[in-house]
Amino acid sequence: MTPRQLDVLKFVEAYEARSGCAPTLQEIANHLRLSKITVLSHLRNLEKARRIKRSRYGRRAIEVLQPTRRVPVLGRIAAGRPIEAIETPAEVSVNQWLAAGREVFALEVRGDSMIGDHIVDGDYVIVERRADARDGEMVVAVLESGEATLKHLHREGGRIRLQPSNAAMAPIVVDTVDVQGVVVGVFRRL
Repeated sequence: MTPRQLDVLKFVEAYEARSGCAPTLQEIANHLRLSKITVLSHLRNLEKARRIKRSRYGRRAIEVLQPTRRVPVLGRIAAGRPIEAIETPAEVSVNQWLAAGREVFALEVRGDSMIGDHIVDGDYVIVERRADARDGEMVVAVLESGEATLKHLHREGGRIRLQPSNAAMAPIVVDTVDVQGVVVGVFRRL
């Protein structure tokens, strides 16, 4: 889905939630400052992607099949030196690719310790809330100091190594960590 198609879908969802019916082509075009033919093209592509269903001859005949899922953004996570763990509530919209039943949240990444995994400053990681992780999984870990970081978890001889994906950075080795969750997705606003 292109960013413009997402804009169209979000507008249709918001309009339906507010009005109880779908917007017309003209209302979508006016709101997004697009031509009606461009809106129609976006709607056709959304229909091909099975995000909406349209009745060819009906006015206001757009039905959203897969509503945009919203995931809470709980704050920022360090991908570098650990930072103070502070919640800053917000929401991020994601598609239905997240499995139903998972408790997930999003964190905005700060730093470049995970660039080897193509995660850069400003990206969002989608985290499945879990208290434990397998060796090698990318986790949100809270250190004894209360600081949080994003790293790969490795257990070694009774200690825990939190490994960055940036050769220029050293791992963090600790006796214990509080795993808040495991990264299940990443997205970037372009």
